Amino acid sequence: MSELIALSARAAAAAVAAGGLDPTELFEAYRARAAADTLNAFTWVAEQAPAPDGAARAPLGGVPLGVKDLFATKGVPSQAGSKILAGYRPPYTATVVERLATAGAPLLAKTNQDEFAMGSSNENSAFGAVLNPWDRARVPGGSSGGSAAAVAAGLAPWALGTDTGGSIRQPAALCGIVGLKPTYGAVSRYGMIAFASSLDQAGPLTRDVADCALLFAHMTGRDPCDATSLQHPEAIAVPTAERLDGKVIGVPEELTGEGVEPGVMAAFEAALARARELGARIERVALPHADHGLSAYYVLAPAEASSNLARFDGVRYGYRAEADDLLAMYTRTRHDGFGPEVKRRILIGTYALSSGYYDAYYGRAQRVRTTIARDFAAAFEAVDLIATPTSPGVAFRLGAKTGDPLAMYLNDYFTVPMSLAGIPAISIPCGLAEGLPVGLQLAGPAFSENAILDAAHALEGALAFDGSAVRS
Repeated sequence: MSELIALSARAAAAAVAAGGLDPTELFEAYRARAAADTLNAFTWVAEQAPAPDGAARAPLGGVPLGVKDLFATKGVPSQAGSKILAGYRPPYTATVVERLATAGAPLLAKTNQDEFAMGSSNENSAFGAVLNPWDRARVPGGSSGGSAAAVAAGLAPWALGTDTGGSIRQPAALCGIVGLKPTYGAVSRYGMIAFASSLDQAGPLTRDVADCALLFAHMTGRDPCDATSLQHPEAIAVPTAERLDGKVIGVPEELTGEGVEPGVMAAFEAALARARELGARIERVALPHADHGLSAYYVLAPAEASSNLARFDGVRYGYRAEADDLLAMYTRTRHDGFGPEVKRRILIGTYALSSGYYDAYYGRAQRVRTTIARDFAAAFEAVDLIATPTSPGVAFRLGAKTGDPLAMYLNDYFTVPMSLAGIPAISIPCGLAEGLPVGLQLAGPAFSENAILDAAHALEGALAFDGSAVRS
């Protein structure tokens, strides 16, 4: 089993295609590990391997997939980490999960998450907190913490997550793996249980950049069920770049300064030094409104959440509280079914959208969002990519920030601006601080995933981060 788990997803798929690996054996090896999970990374695990028919001919080779709990999966619990959807089994499957299954990545397990993807630590799940495999007294990041922890610990070869304000990149950084937030619209949102519809985007969490590219290549494409989905202008290629010659990487002072832990900054600067050795030119670049990103995000995302979560009323699906009349049933269902963080954001969002406050809060936040997108567009006229730390700190201790929502929200400081601008960004591990992983974030213009993956692959080889110790 250890030899199978040591294989990257790409290597496993190649071995299946060559006839040297039985896809059922591979699935059962991971299924056994997932079933014995002690990190609380999963909310459901498959009971048996699927029929291997065609796996050897499929591009993803029958390599099993972990899927975040908020993707609808037909007949399988899809609960978004919430009590209000406990046990809910949808009658259909999300487009991206369907596409990956068709390409040869069968569903292994559903992964734990912050409730409705609202959180940066995976402590907001109705099914309990996920533990970080590097240190079980610490958080894995959120909201895709179950997916990140599972991949880092070798409980799944790769996994799907979602990123609204950093929910793929931040847990990838804290768990020492790779996480990509695609360009908004590059991946269909059909079948994703919505948090903030203008920000939500699905993406891969993997051990390395090549696996990330391979999985992402089969996620993209226009979907008639999602009007916001777009056809990617380029075919996604598995990267082979080993150098960064001619690349200009911008480092914004607004996203690399005060508030970054010293160990994180040291690892980030060492990564920039490696980029220079590979031939890149490092330039200072201005994103003058990026420091307003967090404030704008925590108006816009809750506002959209307050609208999206209105559908959970105890009538159509999910949890229903007992009550004597309809209004009381609505009230008790939402009171009992939603957790504290979700209630907090619904209240914030409803207030921001209310009469007399719409222009002062929501309207102004939208204008800030537009300005941030323009800042990125101007910056990309001078540089090819932008680099920042992914998270201002390493994984923090369980419970350390649960009583201080503002401190928790600051974990998204470096990731939110890219989400507001709708541009792609990747997090790759770039070293250790205090014995815990540090993430490097690379962002590029819309639909520049191939360029980002190439640069990340070159840096990955030079940085030589080894996360195998937590997969033993």
